[in-house]
Amino acid sequence: MTEQPVNMSPVKLGLAVAWPALWTGVPVKIIVVLLLLAAGLHPWEPVGLAFLLLLSIPIDMWAVGLSARTIFLERLRVQPSEGLGLALWWKGMLLNVLYFPLAYLLESQTKAVAKAVAGHIMEIEFIKAWPVAERISIELTLWGSVATVMLLLLILGWLFLFGKIVNQHAASAQPSDASYQALVRQWDLMRVPSDQPLLLTAFTISGVLLVFLLWGFMPATTPHPHEQYKKEEVKAPPPIKPVEVLQKSEKLLTQAEGAVQALEEQKAKEEAEQSKNKGKAPAKAAAQVKAESGKPAKPGPAKP
Repeated sequence: MTEQPVNMSPVKLGLAVAWPALWTGVPVKIIVVLLLLAAGLHPWEPVGLAFLLLLSIPIDMWAVGLSARTIFLERLRVQPSEGLGLALWWKGMLLNVLYFPLAYLLESQTKAVAKAVAGHIMEIEFIKAWPVAERISIELTLWGSVATVMLLLLILGWLFLFGKIVNQHAASAQPSDASYQALVRQWDLMRVPSDQPLLLTAFTISGVLLVFLLWGFMPATTPHPHEQYKKEEVKAPPPIKPVEVLQKSEKLLTQAEGAVQALEEQKAKEEAEQSKNKGKAPAKAAAQVKAESGKPAKPGPAKP
């Protein structure tokens, strides 16, 4: 049984349009992100995020329009109006600009209050005696469950408001008296035009262009680390040449032999000098004794 716009809840209608539109545009946005990364613009930085949001505008228009036209034809049996994607996009952006700051404020305040209340609850005396792991789990569950419920309510509120916008366009659309097969064919022609060779040519040219853009933006054709993760360059050791190693070894051996021979000669000279000094020492001692014995004795003091 076909659901009419007045019988579909705004939340269900908003989810039926927004959820497929999100996943329809994600693959194309991934390509944009890859091109930005190749150009050195990170999507999480201000400049890269600005480029991503700017390039996402036509993608979001196309995705929302395709999803809304599908819902209008298949489930609501109404003819989508011209420029449906553009109308839903700018109204959805206006809703986001007004709703998201308020939702962020409510979620942050709810989280802060829930944490404060959970902290007071954990200060109860009999709870303090529990193990630390159990206390952490209970406190996380207390404030996390409240914050999660508030987040779900905010998401449902956004879907309700966006569903109201979609419902306004559905109510003003003309009912379709065509058969279900004709509506399915119309939906197929929206996704894939009747000129198949033209579609294949455009798709091929777009793919080749994206490849050229990717390799044109890439600073190098091989993966390289980020500037913050650069390591010190380590030079590879020179190749070993056996002939040079043997020549150097022979020179070292020759120098070592000369040094050993010089040490031996110096040691022999020192031993010869020591032996000569030992032979001269007794002769000097004997001459000194003989000289002392030939000296007259000193006269002693006169006796009275």
